[in-house]
Parts: sequence; structure tokens; C-alpha cells
Amino acid sequence: MGERELTKGNEAMAEAAIRAGCRYFFGYPITPQSELLEYMAKHLEEHGGVFLQAESEVSAINMVYGAAGAGARVMTATSSPGFSLMQEGLSYLAGAELPAVVVDVVRGGPGLGGLQPAQSDYFQATKGGGHGDYRLIVLAPSSPQEAADLVYEAFDLADRYRNVVLILADSILAQAMEPVELPPARSLESLPPKPWATVGRGAGRREPNVVHSLYLAPEDLWAHNQRLQAKYRRIEAEETRWEEREAEDADWLVVAYGSMARIALAAIRQLRRQGLRVGLFRPITLWPFPSRALARRAASVRGILAMEMSAGQMVEDVRLAVEGAVPVRFFGKTGGVVPEVEEATEAVRRMAAEAAPHPVRPGR
Repeated sequence: MGERELTKGNEAMAEAAIRAGCRYFFGYPITPQSELLEYMAKHLEEHGGVFLQAESEVSAINMVYGAAGAGARVMTATSSPGFSLMQEGLSYLAGAELPAVVVDVVRGGPGLGGLQPAQSDYFQATKGGGHGDYRLIVLAPSSPQEAADLVYEAFDLADRYRNVVLILADSILAQAMEPVELPPARSLESLPPKPWATVGRGAGRREPNVVHSLYLAPEDLWAHNQRLQAKYRRIEAEETRWEEREAEDADWLVVAYGSMARIALAAIRQLRRQGLRVGLFRPITLWPFPSRALARRAASVRGILAMEMSAGQMVEDVRLAVEGAVPVRFFGKTGGVVPEVEEATEAVRRMAAEAAPHPVRPGR
């Protein structure tokens, strides 16, 4: 059993990053992720690292590009308006296949919006907010413990696939204090080598490495995109993750991620005590989305309710996954308004009441 500390999600993610070998952090403060940046400012230098507060999110993400190109484990963190500003840099990182970890603690929008929790960056995170055909690996923790675990692993995923990994959180998760068992610290010597990094020619013994995303000849850019798409298919095959709770005998399924999944689970437990068999399907990877697993589960339920703290973004991936096999309804609130458990239970009851009569399945 490792050490357990009562800590905020923001601070748990920062400490997990340091223990994963992150030694470079570039960022710009923005609520509700500022504690993460402040933790890095206070502690990264103790581990021989470099913290730099950039003049903007645009600068920060391009500093990430530079450190990643030199082979360092590097991270930045921001919140929704800042994440929007980083999109060009993320496209460049994707084009150059540079590994990095980005945390987006989502707040209500659009525009400057507010400071309260939201999940309305889903499209921007999972569909590629910048230009070009690229993908980020998007991980959605639902507790400070899972946030620390996923940040720790995110650096390995980033290095394995030479890809940006995005942790998509919200301010409930970032601000909540819960006991967290922190992962062991890794030595820099144990990290995987990066023979592609731009670290010089090794005393002139080899050709210099070149990192770029510019391909002027169409056939060269076509070949580069083919390589990227092959990599994304491999990530889909190897890294898709989800969790199911109370789903085995469920007649109705709720699909929710992040903090919304915890509210949904509380509602599901209330509904089960009242005799309604409801289960939870929680995507952990928002990209790649666990479409096949959801389609399999959809075959045994009468209806699905997608719950989000948005006007309805993930619900589109839910509908694509089930391809009309069962009705898919949506319940959500946006602008920083957090749904109550009672509102979530009522939404499920409403879906069940409006459903067409369904024959009892054999053996049930």
C-alpha cells in the first residue's frame, strides 16, 4: 500500500506528473486549473525541473513543442478558453508526432464563460479542434485518484505512440479533496529512450534528427497522413477503455463520463432501490470512444440516456455507436450548472415511462 494523501484533484495530477518523470511545465494561469500550475511552480524545481509561466497559452503550447522535440517529458495545463488558444500548437504537435501531456480543466462557455464545472469541450477535445486529420488520446477521469493514475500513465502512452495525451477534467474533479494513493516516483534513467529526439548528432557520429510537420509535396503529405491514420487505428485497437457498473442485468443504460458519471451512479443506485434496473456505462477514453463495447451493451437494454454537463456533445458518439439499435435520449445542463441526483433520476424515469411496451425477454 502506497502513501495516501488528502489532496485536490489539481494537486494530485501535478504530483503524479512529477513522479512520472515530467521535468518541464509551461503554462498560463486560468481558473479552475490554477492550483495545478501553482503546484508545479512550487515543486518542480525541487526535482531538477523547469517551470515557466508563459505570457499566453499560445506561447505555452509552443514551448511544449520545443521541449517535446528535445525528448523531454513535458506538460501543460489550462482551462477551456486557454485550450481553444492552444489548438494550432496541438495540430503542430500532432503533425510532428511529438509526445506531450495536456490537462484541460473544463469550465462553462462559450467565450470567457464562467468558472463553474462543464463538459462542453468534448467536441474540441475528441474531434481535433485544430486543422488537419489528427487525434489526441483523450482520457476522462472521474475522481482525483483516477486523475492521478491517468496522468501518470499518460506520459507512457504519449511516448509509446508519439502522440499528445489530453486529460479532460472539470472543476468538480479538480477542486475536490479526496484521499489519493500517489504512484511511485520514476527515475529519469528508467524512462524509454527517444532516438528520434533533436539532441545533437552524438559527436557527429550520425545524421541529425529533424522534427517538423511541413510536407510540401502532396504525395509526401499523403504518405505522412497514412502513417498517422495507421497509428490512430492501432491506438483504437489497443487503448480503448470503459467501465460498466450495475449493467449486467440492466433494462436501461446511462452513459456518462467524468464527474457526471458519479452523479449518474448515485441516481442509478436510487432507481435500483425503487425497482428500476438501470446500469452505467462510463467511457474512460473519450477518444478512442468505446463504440464497440457500447454497441454490445446496447443489444441488451431498452434505452440509453446520455448525461452530460453540456448541451449535448458526447451523445452524438453514443448515437453513432448504437446505430439506432435502441432509442438514445439526452439529459444535461450547461453553463456551469451541475445536475442534481434527483433530476438525473427523473430523467431516467421519464425515458422509461415514454418507452414503447417491450416484451419480457426469456428467462427474466
